[in-house]
Amino acid sequence: MKKINNSIIALSLFVGIANTNAQEKKQLSLDEAVQLGIQNSKNLKIDAAKIEEATADLLEAKNKQLPDFKLSGQYMRLTNAKVDVKFLNESGSGGGGSMASPKSVFLGQANLSMPIYAGGRIRYGIESAKYLVEASKLSTENDKIAIAYNVAQAYNNLFKANQSIKVLEENLTASEKRDETFLKLENNGVIARNDRLKANLQTSDIELQLLDAKNNYNIANINMDLLLGLPETTAIEVDPNYIDEIQDAKPVDYYMNEAQQNRKDLQALSQQRRAAQLGTKAAKAEYYPTVALTGGYIAVDAPKFLTVYNAVNVGLGIQYNLANLWKQNSSLRQSQAREKQLEASNELLNDNIKLDVNREFQNTNYSKQRIAVFEKSAIQANENYRITKNKFDNGLATMTELLDADAAQISANVGVINAKADAALAYRKLLQTTGTLTIK
Repeated sequence: MKKINNSIIALSLFVGIANTNAQEKKQLSLDEAVQLGIQNSKNLKIDAAKIEEATADLLEAKNKQLPDFKLSGQYMRLTNAKVDVKFLNESGSGGGGSMASPKSVFLGQANLSMPIYAGGRIRYGIESAKYLVEASKLSTENDKIAIAYNVAQAYNNLFKANQSIKVLEENLTASEKRDETFLKLENNGVIARNDRLKANLQTSDIELQLLDAKNNYNIANINMDLLLGLPETTAIEVDPNYIDEIQDAKPVDYYMNEAQQNRKDLQALSQQRRAAQLGTKAAKAEYYPTVALTGGYIAVDAPKFLTVYNAVNVGLGIQYNLANLWKQNSSLRQSQAREKQLEASNELLNDNIKLDVNREFQNTNYSKQRIAVFEKSAIQANENYRITKNKFDNGLATMTELLDADAAQISANVGVINAKADAALAYRKLLQTTGTLTIK
């Protein structure tokens, strides 16, 4: 049985080493991670397709101001056609109006139409399409900022999980050494077995916390790999220097003004509103006629019967749909409704911006205050453990008091790291709500 157990342990170690070697390690700073996330974002690929679609719509609108030129040709085979030309009978010439029937007819046409006036529909359509292209680009920029924050959030979770593992591993090592010492003390009759078991229980609890931290780290690492477009087996090594980038907060009014000037979603909505206004003008133009310069060429050839060539025509075409006099302009109503929707959306977005900026401003200040509290708590916990350890060594403190002091020390030290990481992330969230989160 002992040999079997040793074989299982050896096999487990081999598998663990193999998995570790199979993982590719990649060290990334936060800015590098953000760039990689943007490059491989599926959402941005969708946005790029939307920009292409809006650009194609703009091209279609511009094409409407260009002339249309159409060529057509027909060849028709006739069967025993009877031809009776009436004007020959009326002219008094003998022989009647019947003529030899043609066996085939060829007809060729060329038509040119150049729009001159369309009530502004073409011009408004082009300007509206330009605004929509710009709105698509601004929406993409807004998505980039959102992706930058999402990557920062995932990076922050990975950092916190990794730091927790380091702290817990250090404490586990110390706890295991303490267990060895307590076992010797128990064997020498210095402490009771119950006290030694309490210490062992504390070690087991740290082991469970370490397992939980490693599980959280693995999940955070996989999430990070997916965000960055990396293989899921890539082990990302984070750079902890990003937690020091938090700056002194400015007044909330400063961030509010920054949001009004830099929020890409607000700018995109403004472009959409302009496009909708032009759409209303284009819909009103349905009440006006359209004028176009027209030209054409016709050629006809019916062998032994009729030949026509150089039949060129030039003219001015006017078109007006009289049904507009009694039909309701549904396009106008739809466009006006669209304007109202966008106006309400703009008001709602402005309210949300005010709420977001104020909330994240408060969260940033709160996160800074938490750092100071956790640092003070860590100093107190570390000093408390030192004093309790001295007391215990001198028989003035119980095992329970020592273990409680050790657990408080672990919690406080992990809390400081997490508080700093959360503060750095809160500051980035504040920058995101103002639209000023930089993407290097």
